[in-house]
Amino acid sequence: MSSLKGKTLFITGASRGIGLAIALRAARDGANVAIAAKSDVANPKLPGTIHSAAAAVEAAGGKGLAIRCDIREENEVHAAVDTTVARFGGIDVLVNNASAIWLRGALDTPMKRYDLMTQVNSRGTFLCAQVCLPHLLKAANPHVLTLAPPPSLDPKWWAPHTGYTLAKMGMSFVTLGLAAEFAEKGIAINALWPRTLIATDALNMIPGVDAGNGRKPEIMADAAHAILTRPAREASGRFFIDDEVLRAAGVSDFSAYAVDPSKPLLADLFLD
Repeated sequence: MSSLKGKTLFITGASRGIGLAIALRAARDGANVAIAAKSDVANPKLPGTIHSAAAAVEAAGGKGLAIRCDIREENEVHAAVDTTVARFGGIDVLVNNASAIWLRGALDTPMKRYDLMTQVNSRGTFLCAQVCLPHLLKAANPHVLTLAPPPSLDPKWWAPHTGYTLAKMGMSFVTLGLAAEFAEKGIAINALWPRTLIATDALNMIPGVDAGNGRKPEIMADAAHAILTRPAREASGRFFIDDEVLRAAGVSDFSAYAVDPSKPLLADLFLD
């Protein structure tokens, strides 16, 4: 299978950035895409809403469904999944893209921010998977793809921002556990992480980070597409890196993904 035509994707946090890029790549195949995110009103600091994203999906050739959903709220996730299934008849792919970030040490991490990261990242990933799994079990080629790094216990990734690392690695460990639990059920449960910084509006809000040292979200979208079009039983419990996926698919020139080819690329967190 090389296309997502007719498939239904439920993507969290897809109103902008990487989530939106994945949605648009699927839309070009003719996929159905549920845009599940909190952004139903425009924010001048973070452009893009569920409505503009759904419209972009339609313009790209897919069918879009805008759903306001805070994945911290169990009832909202259930309602969003029910709405998606009612509209499209099922769910073939879950993309856990929504994530909260706070790159500070322990003394500079308010518990409100710590709780937000835990609720969105690890708990949200688990909750969305739990609610989508009954539908994925009925799908022909089901996938769960979570934007999370390879698990690591190296202290260098924990010391600078224990709260964020714990929440983000929580997404990785949820992936690891669910992949093992459903290994015999034919659901591909994997993670994807970028080799370099990815230039998104959220990245622009982190002081001292230059988006010009990163790649465009489209590299993650193309890598996700390559994973999601594989037979589900081919690989599960894997922690993919975007350029490795594309290299395996025959891509050798990554220059088009660079935001500014004149600037050196900076590695993303959690990768040596």
